Amino acid sequence: MRSEDPVDLLIGARLAELRAEHGWSLGELAERSGVSRSTLSRAERAEISPTAAVLNRLCHVYGRTMSQLLGEVEAAPAPLVRAAEQQVWEDRAAGFVRRSVSPPHTGLRGELVEGRLAPGADLAYDRPPVSGLEQHLWLLAGTLEVTVGDQAHRLDTGDCLRMRVTGATRFRCAGPDPAHYVLAVVRP
Repeated sequence: MRSEDPVDLLIGARLAELRAEHGWSLGELAERSGVSRSTLSRAERAEISPTAAVLNRLCHVYGRTMSQLLGEVEAAPAPLVRAAEQQVWEDRAAGFVRRSVSPPHTGLRGELVEGRLAPGADLAYDRPPVSGLEQHLWLLAGTLEVTVGDQAHRLDTGDCLRMRVTGATRFRCAGPDPAHYVLAVVRP
């Protein structure tokens, strides 16, 4: 059963294109990413909406940030992007909504992302999509626990955490309110 979400259809098609560009079979991509062949196949055919963790692993293999991948399924980025035109992606199972505020452009290294985590949401990434990413997380509302490597940080409304991401990270919203933040991402 195909997803009804047009973004999932576009993401699936782009994932299939990237795999073909690299000349990899589903098995080879599964080995490189640690994502099962079945999940990869279903994501490429848009039978499922890939989770944030799965997209992160694929972005790592392809050397892209998530915003770059999502930006590649859109038309060429314009210098002004109206709020209604910004790409929104949701991992419903994880309680995570991600808005690409400034779609990436191949000639630029920085991008802005808006994130919302529902109370109880817990996102763990075993690696960054691109090693050495510089990130600045500004918490607009709620509380958020961010772990970078083995260093845990508790952020309250208005706090900003700067980090260079080379390994595992975790974003946890213990609640009781949702966490709403802006993430500035700068590629190395």
